[in-house]
Amino acid sequence: MASAAEELDAVVVGAGFAGLYMLHRLRGQGLSVKVFEAGADVGGTWYWNRYPGARCDVDSLNYSYSFDPDLEQDWEWTEKYASQPEIHAYLRHVADRHDLRRDIVLRTRVTAAVFDEDTARWTVRTDGGHEVSARFCIMATGCLSTPKFPEVPGLERFSGPWYHTARWPEDDPGFRGQRLGVIGTGSSGVQAIPFLAGQASELTVFQRTPNFVFPAFNGPIDRSVVAETKAHYREARTAARHSLFGVAMDMPTQSALEVSDDERRAVYQECWDRGHVFALVQSFTDLIFDAGSNETAAEFLREKVRDRVDDPELARKLEPRGYPFATKRPCLDTGYYETYNREHVHLVDLREEDLVEITAKGVLTTEREYEFDSLVIATGFDAMTGALLAVDIRGRDGVALRDKWRDGPETYLGVAVAGFPNLFTITGPGSPSVFGNMIVSIEQHVEWIGDLVDHMARHDRSVVEAVDTAEKEWTEHVRAVSDATLLPRADSFYLGANVPGKPRVFMPYVGGVGPYRAKCDEVAGNGYEGFVLR
Repeated sequence: MASAAEELDAVVVGAGFAGLYMLHRLRGQGLSVKVFEAGADVGGTWYWNRYPGARCDVDSLNYSYSFDPDLEQDWEWTEKYASQPEIHAYLRHVADRHDLRRDIVLRTRVTAAVFDEDTARWTVRTDGGHEVSARFCIMATGCLSTPKFPEVPGLERFSGPWYHTARWPEDDPGFRGQRLGVIGTGSSGVQAIPFLAGQASELTVFQRTPNFVFPAFNGPIDRSVVAETKAHYREARTAARHSLFGVAMDMPTQSALEVSDDERRAVYQECWDRGHVFALVQSFTDLIFDAGSNETAAEFLREKVRDRVDDPELARKLEPRGYPFATKRPCLDTGYYETYNREHVHLVDLREEDLVEITAKGVLTTEREYEFDSLVIATGFDAMTGALLAVDIRGRDGVALRDKWRDGPETYLGVAVAGFPNLFTITGPGSPSVFGNMIVSIEQHVEWIGDLVDHMARHDRSVVEAVDTAEKEWTEHVRAVSDATLLPRADSFYLGANVPGKPRVFMPYVGGVGPYRAKCDEVAGNGYEGFVLR
């Protein structure tokens, strides 16, 4: 256990993709660093989300670190879209490869971080009794790491076992022969339901909002693609860094309404066959800007639901309607819709009967009580701000971050908060983060923070703080860019709409990973304009 007098250059909270790279980067710059991680191992979201079927929706060759060229060549992915065990193994390998574990404290949750204006240092406290003083406090807590539970009461009354997809046990619960209920059909539900259906004797899914779902067409990774990618990895990484979503793709030149129906359908079908979330989103110039164009893609995808689900009435319930395509992050599946063709799988449409409460026996709706042996909760996350506000972070004058953000998050570039000196939020609100390939955004933030810390050392500066006017201008820019699209029209986690009482503020920056990087580079090139360095 760290002593109360322990002083460090930096504390990093979280040991997922962001925390591991931040530790490696700062340690390489000669700083003393300690990482606190609540989990029993490194991995972040890929440690906690062990539910059946869990995998990434960005292909493995792109969803990986670029900072270590030898690692790129050495590591061999087995699938097009890696599963949770494989991604977790990759992160464990990175931690061992770079000897990171010696500076990581596991099974330890940070509870408070308080800035001392006299010493210009952060005091970080944990649930294990650690108290550490650090010049820099870096929140690498992840955008999708704080589980959200159903809004209805009664979960504690359920007599059987229940499991949240984001806190899945290490040992397989085993649902064979059971009556199993699943609440939620977001990404985790879409991925888990086909696997759970293979175990349960009866599976009942409670769906509030149908999602747009693409087939992953997953399988063993194409070795010729691997060889080609590894031969040109540097060029591919550069292209990804300057792309819209952090994955290199050809940019469209036409509106969806500028081509014939047959041409448009051929484009959509080609994107569908690729099994890639971002391909269809980027197939035309205006799918996230123009409602008419968007509807052509939405109807194409609804038609695919009707093709894959045998019962027309059931297909109707599974068709996503009421919000534009891509205004919620689309899901990748393996046999999701086909699962509903199985006789023992049932769908409860919560648009037709409301969820009332969870009872000792199961789930009560306005129509009836459904009895289960076990429950799976797949209701997602308190995204982007949940993990940050779970820590009692206090900046100048003892102001709490949760009070500053009472009406919604405000940041400068998604990486810093006015009034909170020397505090950094990796992929925080106001950055592209969840609106693309997270790894590209994580690496960009880590490297930008590392460069700023190095700049401070070279210029004998110990404190850096975002300027209030710069923060307000950036927050307004983030809002204006999202308002120019169809994105705010959906009740998505981007808006915090999935969490009752959470301010409705569009949190990610949707101007593109490449343009965002250019802005950050401009800020740094102009002597870190928008910041005060003391």
